[in-house]
Amino acid sequence: MVEIDRRACETIRANTNWALSECDVRAFDFARAGPGVDLLAAGVPCQPWSIGGKHRGFEDRRNLFPDTIRAVVALRPKAILIENVRGLTRESFSSYFTYVQWMLRYPELDRRAGEDWPDHRARLEKLAAADGKGYRGLRYDVWPRLVNAADYGVPQKRERVFLVAFRSDLGTGWEFPPATHSREALLRSQWVDGGYWDWHRVPPRYRPPKPPGIERLGAVRGSPWRTVRDALAGLPDPESAAARSIPNHVFQPGARVYTGHTGSPLDGPAKTLKAGDHGVPGGENMIAYPEGRVRYFTVREAATMQTFPADFVFPGCWSENMRQIGNAVPVELARVVAAAIAERLAPL
Repeated sequence: MVEIDRRACETIRANTNWALSECDVRAFDFARAGPGVDLLAAGVPCQPWSIGGKHRGFEDRRNLFPDTIRAVVALRPKAILIENVRGLTRESFSSYFTYVQWMLRYPELDRRAGEDWPDHRARLEKLAAADGKGYRGLRYDVWPRLVNAADYGVPQKRERVFLVAFRSDLGTGWEFPPATHSREALLRSQWVDGGYWDWHRVPPRYRPPKPPGIERLGAVRGSPWRTVRDALAGLPDPESAAARSIPNHVFQPGARVYTGHTGSPLDGPAKTLKAGDHGVPGGENMIAYPEGRVRYFTVREAATMQTFPADFVFPGCWSENMRQIGNAVPVELARVVAAAIAERLAPL
């Protein structure tokens, strides 16, 4: 693992015994990792592409896709897993997103001295149109996919882009794991058979208004989306005495509603937890109760929304911990995708 952020490294060391290099990946010698790498997992910084960021895209110094390709060439992994924000797929960045996929497909077709990326992309596309004729280098088959974490059992509506690639010489096909949860199943559980409210013992007067159109509910597939109430069912109120024995479960005052930031409804998946540029964005990281009250998620609750294990601890302050959690990939979603990759790699 290579990580530049000192506080993130402190969290990793507090929870794992991984071989961690605390440095800038742009200066890292990937030859140190040695041969025989099965999977390269690249958490490329999302800030250049985030809708909530400054939208500098490929001009942002945090654009580490070129270093991801450098790692691919050095390590020749059997498989590659990359995750990033949905913003990478929007119109202003879609050309670069396609360019990343071509670079993954033909990683050893380097940029020439002084060549800008659109010209490099044009050469890659020309090569692809010829089905790689004349290219003798490393090749990968690439599968992009935009997914919602809530569709895979994560109690959060978090749309993210995945790029999965397998080395072409392995002859390995790929299909993204099918969704296991759905909004329709949640609505049926809440407003058709009522099992959701019975399970949580919520009297009618404490339930939110019934949404319109339930009578026209379409086909139901999979399990219900997991809600904030589902995820936090085992945690005591952070202001109670029982909360004192739970790491990172500390009440944070000051939550308030303001335009565009109204919190995450208790009886739906959370809104996308965000890291923020300067501190914690208030409205996205709050619980919104049916009666109108709001409060901040504790660090433990936010980690639960991201499906971190209950024994995973965050040693920093509240704002720093929330930044790390907001930048994370939901653990359960990562497990689902990585397990499907591992299944394809097992016989190789």
